[in-house]
Amino acid sequence: MRQKTGLPTGTNTAFSTLAAASAALFLAGCAGTPPGSGGDRSVTIERTAFGIPHITAQDPETLAYGVAYAYAQDNVCMTADQLVTARGQRSSTFGAKTIGLLGRRYLPNEQIDLFMAAHMDDALLERSWARTSAQAQAMARGYVAGYNRYLADNAARLPEACQGKPWVQPMTLAEYRRMAEVLAVQAGMAALADGMLGAQPPAAPSAQAPADAIDLVDAAQALRELGLLDSPLGSNAWAFGKDVTANGSGMLLGNPHFPWSGPNRFYEMHLTIPGQMDVMGAGIGTYPTVSIGFNKDVAWSHTVSTGKRFTLYELALDPADPIAYLVDGKPEKMTARKVRAQIPGADGQPQTREHTVWSTRWGPLVVVPRAGLTWNAKTAYALRDANTGNTRMMDAALAFARARSVQDLHKAHANLGLPWVNTLAADRSGQAMYADVSVVPDVDAAQLARCAPSQPAAALRAAAGLVVLNGSRTDCDWRRDSASPVPGLTPIARMPVAFRTDWVHNSNDSFVYTHPAQKWEGISPLVGDASLTRPRTRAGLAEIPEMLGRGKVTLQAMQDQLFQNRNFMAQVVVPDLLAACDKAPTPESRDGCAALKGWDRRNNVDARGAHVFREFWRTARNIPGVHRVPFDAQQPVATPAGLKMDDAATAAKVWEALDGAVKAIRTSGFALDATLGSVQRPAITEEAIALHGGEEFEGVLNNLGRQEPAPITKAGLRIDYGTSYVQTVTFDAQGPVAQAILTYGQSTHPASPHATDQMREFSAKRWHTLPFHREDVVKARVGEPLRLVRP
Repeated sequence: MRQKTGLPTGTNTAFSTLAAASAALFLAGCAGTPPGSGGDRSVTIERTAFGIPHITAQDPETLAYGVAYAYAQDNVCMTADQLVTARGQRSSTFGAKTIGLLGRRYLPNEQIDLFMAAHMDDALLERSWARTSAQAQAMARGYVAGYNRYLADNAARLPEACQGKPWVQPMTLAEYRRMAEVLAVQAGMAALADGMLGAQPPAAPSAQAPADAIDLVDAAQALRELGLLDSPLGSNAWAFGKDVTANGSGMLLGNPHFPWSGPNRFYEMHLTIPGQMDVMGAGIGTYPTVSIGFNKDVAWSHTVSTGKRFTLYELALDPADPIAYLVDGKPEKMTARKVRAQIPGADGQPQTREHTVWSTRWGPLVVVPRAGLTWNAKTAYALRDANTGNTRMMDAALAFARARSVQDLHKAHANLGLPWVNTLAADRSGQAMYADVSVVPDVDAAQLARCAPSQPAAALRAAAGLVVLNGSRTDCDWRRDSASPVPGLTPIARMPVAFRTDWVHNSNDSFVYTHPAQKWEGISPLVGDASLTRPRTRAGLAEIPEMLGRGKVTLQAMQDQLFQNRNFMAQVVVPDLLAACDKAPTPESRDGCAALKGWDRRNNVDARGAHVFREFWRTARNIPGVHRVPFDAQQPVATPAGLKMDDAATAAKVWEALDGAVKAIRTSGFALDATLGSVQRPAITEEAIALHGGEEFEGVLNNLGRQEPAPITKAGLRIDYGTSYVQTVTFDAQGPVAQAILTYGQSTHPASPHATDQMREFSAKRWHTLPFHREDVVKARVGEPLRLVRP
């Protein structure tokens, strides 16, 4: 069992310089003073129920200063841990073999440190940030200063997990930029960090001939484990227009499925610069902006899109030189670069480890042997990540915050700052929008055909979603459209967008499934295609029309629909299984049948038998040809369906899967008729909080699961991923009407009252109203405001 940690023991931490600077400032509760009245450099932090901060300042830099301070109050140890990653010091701090988190991937710390040394170019990041707006640059500076102010003010009273630890150090602007870069490339280069480090020249010119064929099933599984196929991040979002809403205004349901720990964890906040910006919702980690939220006129959410964030290039190597490759028939030398990291040796003492990374005109070399991507005598593969150096995210978020309509939101995408998400939105005039204007290489269908690589590499696209281009031709470079603000990226004019007055939805399949009546043309295959891989997409397309059939949409209707917790795949396959139960061959399979017969096919906390289906379908879904009705491209929502129980070989495997599920559950110490709430509990706390919801592969819209999928154990089904910040928003004459839940709470400090308070609300399906208007914030305020002055 792998050990995961970020918090070892340690000794003293000195903040004398910061503390001295802080002593010249004042920190006081000012209940009677209007926010922001202390001058241009003052920021006020007011808290309402569940510890939500409402932060007011007169300028972006001071606002970010307050965001960083508030976030550190709740999550300082997690931020300090992320900074160890940014510095490339995880091995010397936490141990080389200990598993750490890089973006979305768990890797040994030594690999994380070497990746940071290889990928991070501080000078390049500085130049990239210099091209952002003055406001974005100011917010980055403000965030760094605010975090450091918090450390200075609280050096002697940090939470137990990081109190007195030498790795808790002030943040630098370069480190802040590095954290942002990891966020940007987590769907590309960071996911292949070990592949980049593993790319080394073949031992001899004749070594490792290229594969004539690739095991595409294993290749797909390898890429799935890397998070590159069926992204581990997901979401649902629904936006409704005036034609179908009860109040004639827009309505939005945002339901992101993100990790419950680490840098992708959400944080609720309300940010105000009087006269300039007033936005509320949730941001990710150390970004001082709202990622998913609303202002007085428009509400939005994001879902991870199907767009490709990188392409691979297949290199034809020079027969006389394995570290040279041919481009337009001429050899080009690869570039070797030695990187260094401090890695403890056998005696535990830090030693400088050198590692060579190899690059080409297309990008660094990578290997994924299970996918046939090796560096051999004839071929090698380079990766070009479209999000490398993407510093445009903060400007996009600021433009979102100031939008007044869904059309404004669409225009806010024009800088191509959103790294890997769709946007769904609704505004007070009753317009709904879907858009995928994320970072996608500008490669159209014609170029894909013209720049096809070898047949085994080309097959990876259909089988595993991996795009490989011919790296032997300069004309296979990404297109450089003058309409694109970033050379090589697909411009907004050629990305999918739909404005409607009925509804749009997305559950991580492509734009094709936005609405049954929506037509598309001219969109690059790199943005998405008609493949449907998520059962949640089928669930949404079935449940939304059903909800509309009951009447006009309200916030309550959206909330109830999401938390009905219908198990879509159970509805699809369980009837055929039960119809065959009289032929169940073993006591275990008969007991499994009995448990499933008594289940209502929902994943509520009181559901009995839900865990039996999960463990059964975890295995049975992978049986080749398991469905009675196979997938039909003309009926992508209705198919595949049923179980092919009239086929003896298939039926035998189905019964074997049910047998295995029953045995696994009993071995783990749970009854087959146990309630889901007694089995499904959070992994991030020892509190016994019953959780409703279901796994991705079950098609439960309210998706809960594991960042690293695992079957039931004696600890039950321990959840650390899924529904996170879930919001429903509409508008009345005064502005937004919003209710939300942050499923895990604001704080990662176990002793905090806000560590799990909202998890209990989630368990009980209790939504809370978000105070947005000034008078509502004052009424809901808990405790005295905190006033800070930025130096």
